[in-house]
Amino acid sequence: MTSVVIVDDHQLFRSGVRTELDGLVDVLGDAATVEDAVRLVIEAEPDVVVLDVQMPGGGGVEVIRQVTERRPAQRFLALSVSDAPEDVIAIIRAGARGYVTKTISGPELADAVRRVSEGDAVFSPRLAGFVLDAFSAPETAQTDPELDLLTPREREVLRLIARGYSYREIGKQLFISAKTVSVHVSNILAKLGAGSRGEAVALARTSGLLEH
Repeated sequence: MTSVVIVDDHQLFRSGVRTELDGLVDVLGDAATVEDAVRLVIEAEPDVVVLDVQMPGGGGVEVIRQVTERRPAQRFLALSVSDAPEDVIAIIRAGARGYVTKTISGPELADAVRRVSEGDAVFSPRLAGFVLDAFSAPETAQTDPELDLLTPREREVLRLIARGYSYREIGKQLFISAKTVSVHVSNILAKLGAGSRGEAVALARTSGLLEH
């Protein structure tokens, strides 16, 4: 059964989500703050973190940032009352694999959790259109929308790979282990649909990513 941690600053809502998901997924715990969420996710190692976007202390974006520093393969699904484009785009750019609104039913949420766990990207139907628009490049630009799915850390890793650094050297530069670098590279290849590091670097060069 897919395991999940729920992150939301409203206790009543967390309880409601737990009740809705009971028996459909394995809820390992819930947290109300960024600090507690990061600690719980690192300890519990869930398949998916279901998190709100707007919370004190940086919100879901900050949870994703801190968790992925230590657990880069972690998958996130945003669950929010907001359907504002800026909220959706911010959390997806941070690394979430999907975004659904709080009008979703329990079975639908459980299905979204399972799909994100399997690597799918999941969006509420009315959100999918402007998400695609936001990550589409102008016809005159030599960019690839997939590059926008890379987290800031993944972009750093890709730039260092392009400069010829080994995993060990990259790890020393970014203060992470070579194993963590390897996980980042796997995520980069998956997001870009690249078959090799060389192909990923070529795509990044063509799109101008390595010039920044």
